[in-house]
Amino acid sequence: MGASEAALQIFSGVIPRAVCSNPHSSNFDSTFSFKSQVKFVKKRILRNRHSSKCSSRLLRGIETGFGVKTRCNRRLLYSCRCQQAESAGGTTPEGGNGSWFVDSTETLHPINSIPNGSSALEFQDAQFAKQETKSSISSGTNGAVGDSFHKISIESIEDEAWDLLRESIVYYCGSPIGTIAARDPTSSNLLNYDQVFIRDFIPSGIAFLLKGEYDIVRNFILHTLQLQSWEKTMDCHSPGQGLMPASFKVRTVPLDGDDSATEEVLDPDFGEAAIGRVAPVDSGLWWIILLRAYGKCSGDSSVQERIDVQTGIKMILKLCLADGFDMFPTLLVTDGPCMIDRRMGIHGHPLEIQALFYSALLCAREMLTPEDGSADLIRALNNRLVALSFHIREYYWVDLRKLNEIYRYKTEEYSYDAVNKFNIYPDQIPSWLVEWMPDKGGYLIGNLQPAHMDFRFFSLGNLWSVVSSLTTTSQSHAILDLIESKWGDLVADMPFKICYPALEGQEWQIITGSDPKNTPWSYHNAGSWPTLLWQLTVACIKMNRPEIAARAIEIAERRLAKDKWPEYYDTRKGRFIGKQARLYQTWSIAGYLLSKLLLAEPSKAKMLTTEEDSDLVNAFSCMISASPKRKRGQKSSNPTYIV
Repeated sequence: MGASEAALQIFSGVIPRAVCSNPHSSNFDSTFSFKSQVKFVKKRILRNRHSSKCSSRLLRGIETGFGVKTRCNRRLLYSCRCQQAESAGGTTPEGGNGSWFVDSTETLHPINSIPNGSSALEFQDAQFAKQETKSSISSGTNGAVGDSFHKISIESIEDEAWDLLRESIVYYCGSPIGTIAARDPTSSNLLNYDQVFIRDFIPSGIAFLLKGEYDIVRNFILHTLQLQSWEKTMDCHSPGQGLMPASFKVRTVPLDGDDSATEEVLDPDFGEAAIGRVAPVDSGLWWIILLRAYGKCSGDSSVQERIDVQTGIKMILKLCLADGFDMFPTLLVTDGPCMIDRRMGIHGHPLEIQALFYSALLCAREMLTPEDGSADLIRALNNRLVALSFHIREYYWVDLRKLNEIYRYKTEEYSYDAVNKFNIYPDQIPSWLVEWMPDKGGYLIGNLQPAHMDFRFFSLGNLWSVVSSLTTTSQSHAILDLIESKWGDLVADMPFKICYPALEGQEWQIITGSDPKNTPWSYHNAGSWPTLLWQLTVACIKMNRPEIAARAIEIAERRLAKDKWPEYYDTRKGRFIGKQARLYQTWSIAGYLLSKLLLAEPSKAKMLTTEEDSDLVNAFSCMISASPKRKRGQKSSNPTYIV
């Protein structure tokens, strides 16, 4: 069989990995013939990996009950004893994960000893062929040749992306468990980009689900669940149980008492090693969303019905639904608890967290098994869903009419029926917004606190509010209308702005602390992130407007492969590769692939979307018509649920 077919069958598990061809046996043929119309891209053959014989084990003396906090060396809590076979490709890098990560520009993509040879040659040939195609068309050649080349070019980009995505897979005891954040051969400082991040794996996991590769997602779900129950400590303080790690790394370490043997261990980071030491609030929410998607796509409901998985869901819910000092139904968090994980002035009640929170609540309610012990929890969950949807739709929404209403607000109102409930001062309306807000369209603001509205447009929060039905149907269409109206600001030369506009001048200095990575129009400060393509695609499909996503994907396809799949882009229009962007960023690759898969099969997007049920609609209507004063009274002595 051909090299491409062999590689495909190895990927899908038809042929055992042990029979992989020599990685140097397939050389790239740089000639391209239009006459034969032969596809010029050949799939790269997977490199040999370490083979290992593993037997899972739990260390003695560790309590595994979810209700008990454990004290142990967490690096060794969940480990696997492995007898490593000798590697045909050399020794394992120190601190690495078998042979899945190679920190060397000379060996990452070995083709004729040229680093990244395949990708570079593919792009050069594509550019050469594209020029010939344009020349032939201008000379009167049949336009079908150009169409044929365009199709081949797009297919080659997708083939390269799939190769890169599969090369980013991390193995634990011989089984796939996730994908690393980036495999950038040009960067010598790894930081934590060689780890598996919960949020980063979501587009990769869903892409694998759509390809029918369920094992990696199932393994990811169950292994990260094992990490949830560990004790997390920073400066003698432990957060509440139920917290999911931001990331984890598979490490190969010597076995205690036996220098000739090694074992693989999962080493998680709950934020105590992260820059800024911020706990990942969004990890558990994404985990629930992925769990539901796995069940819907694979048809395997046995995973979510497992006792340990049900317990894990409840632990996350109890952590999020616990009573506190806050008067609002939104989750109160510190700065940097989500995709924006650096200081960007989103502390309080950021929209992204609220949208993921609402989505996770709906997903959890769908998966929780009915039992006596869950009744109070489900009741509390339903109450929060109603209050949260009302709060976001009523107070976070702005369009031209609402903006004019805020402009005329009276302040210092002391009454139960005040119009300006949060004492927002009209002078807070930024000058850029007055001109930027279109006649048709609107969006959810980034944050709301007493006397403070963050009017920045945050893309992920708005897009996921559409996906989860946190917004009404009319609001969802208005968000897409705004995206179309402000295409030059939010998409421009590379989709999609993480937020708009950028913090500049003294505002940037005060809010970010003069962060050199978050300079204006860079990184989290209004940089352009290709991974947001997949959230845009899901939102557009849900609202039956996929042409918006298709247009954005077409723009991204012009540059992503050429630019080596950067993490983010800089400048107001997204014209430069980010100054500190990692190349071959996995969720940039996965976001593109997932968008293409969903556009090809729009019905598959239903595994991610949620629809508002009639009970929530009725409750929402009652809240609008009810008087706040009538609801005042002594709080019931019976708690909604017991944490």
